[in-house]
Amino acid sequence: MRRFGLGLAAAAMAMAMAMAMAAPALAQDGEGIWVGSWTASPHAPLSTQGPFAAASFENVTISQVLRLSEGGTHLRVRFTNRYGTGPLAIGAARLFQIDDAGAEVPGTSRTLTFGGEASAVIPRGSPFASDAVALTLPDLARIKVEFYLPEATGPCTCHLTGQDTLAVSAPGNHVGQAWEAASTAGYRAFLHTVEVLSPDARGTIVTLGDSITDGVGSTPGANRRWPDILANRLEAAGLEYAVANAGISGNRVLSPGMGESALARFDEDVLALPNVTHLIIFVGVNDIGNRYGTQRGGPGGFTLDQPQIDAAQMIAGYRQLILRAREKGIKVIGSPIGPYKGAGYWSEEGEAARQTINDWIVNGGEFDAVTRLDTAFADPADPAAMREGYHMGDFLHGSDAGLQAVGESIDLALFTE
Repeated sequence: MRRFGLGLAAAAMAMAMAMAMAAPALAQDGEGIWVGSWTASPHAPLSTQGPFAAASFENVTISQVLRLSEGGTHLRVRFTNRYGTGPLAIGAARLFQIDDAGAEVPGTSRTLTFGGEASAVIPRGSPFASDAVALTLPDLARIKVEFYLPEATGPCTCHLTGQDTLAVSAPGNHVGQAWEAASTAGYRAFLHTVEVLSPDARGTIVTLGDSITDGVGSTPGANRRWPDILANRLEAAGLEYAVANAGISGNRVLSPGMGESALARFDEDVLALPNVTHLIIFVGVNDIGNRYGTQRGGPGGFTLDQPQIDAAQMIAGYRQLILRAREKGIKVIGSPIGPYKGAGYWSEEGEAARQTINDWIVNGGEFDAVTRLDTAFADPADPAAMREGYHMGDFLHGSDAGLQAVGESIDLALFTE
């Protein structure tokens, strides 16, 4: 028995040594932590026809421009087939840094592999991460990810309002080649997160919201969403955080439709991101607007199922988000629902519900902290409405100026504790 025990100990030691030798250098202490430097929360296809018909691809190469928040020494890309109707084939993929003019920075091209293979088949409903690649990039760097889709994808697992360029090639695999776009679009396709190994990052800040967080109304390609402004300010202040924008246009706390509800998608779009330390919750206007307003539904007449919710149910939903985040050690920062008087679905009844919910957010003491994104948007003469020039003309979505004001209103001391 003693000899047998010694044999087991020796075997265990040998296995531990082998695992240590096989472990990638990325896992060694002193090299930093992984953070979610960029994200775009996907949602199910909205329709099969009309302006919001789901895209599909076959035998084409697509590329997408992304701006990272936190730089680092290694990157990996998390693809997604969350809403696919079948397996998704990736024939080849790479990423590279681009300069201010959008040109490839020489020496930054990296082939993406999956378990050492140049291609992958992503099962239906699944995320799928690439292997890590060594590439040193500064904070706020812009990159382009391109990949070949050899087989029919079916309706795309996409993010509708990408606010940057997606390019589609003529037929064929053009990964690593110079190619001209046969068509372009403004959504995100099959990409969920770019994770970065940062030597000095403190963690990931996630902004959970709807179209106002998603950047509707901002200048496409200019990175002027309010989470972008927050990332700029953190970088300028030397506070090394990644900012992951988990906004979905039309999103609601309690009900699906324009993306799964915030409650339903919370695990995959927030908790599954690496090293989340802070969460800013700014969502709810679509719940009360669609519940109480006379003009309801999504863009282009897309019909939303709207249960007869009330303010108490909304508060219960926020409490669930707080609870689930705190279980993971995440500091939860709440913002009251923003002003929307003048928007198509505004009503006196909806405004009363907003005031009830906002009073709880500000005074209920259940969030770890509160940031007043609502008042940053508000018209001082009529706080129920957005300030003139701070919305895109619809009294709901921020303009560049409004989103800048909101991003600048956040106290950076929230992230120094």
